[in-house]
Amino acid sequence: MQNKAVRKNKDFTPGNCPVAYTMNIISGKWKPSIIHMIRTDRNRYSLLLKNITEISKQTLTNQLRELESDGILERIIYPEIPPRVEYKITPYGSSLLPIIDSMYQWAKMNMPNMPTGSSEYCDDVKKNS
Repeated sequence: MQNKAVRKNKDFTPGNCPVAYTMNIISGKWKPSIIHMIRTDRNRYSLLLKNITEISKQTLTNQLRELESDGILERIIYPEIPPRVEYKITPYGSSLLPIIDSMYQWAKMNMPNMPTGSSEYCDDVKKNS
């Protein structure tokens, strides 16, 4: 039996608004952080859970499933013992990276008490992405 989460507002785009459509894809407390972390090579479930200490296992699982269902992430299962699962941003998901970059840069300029240097939680994006 497959456990498929259904979002109430997935297809909710009042006035056919592009901003509402985009927010339906990346909305959620953790999705932008998840996308950013996968982009910066924290692409395994355990690494995501370790880096986003405030997220519950169930919430992380649900957010990853939604991102995969929307075509933003690809889940890759390696046939090893024990099995290894990694997440990768799809070409479609890569089209969201400029939005994530803009959010990161905006926060660097406007976030009160912005830590100087690198943050363990949210390192700067790799330059070769």
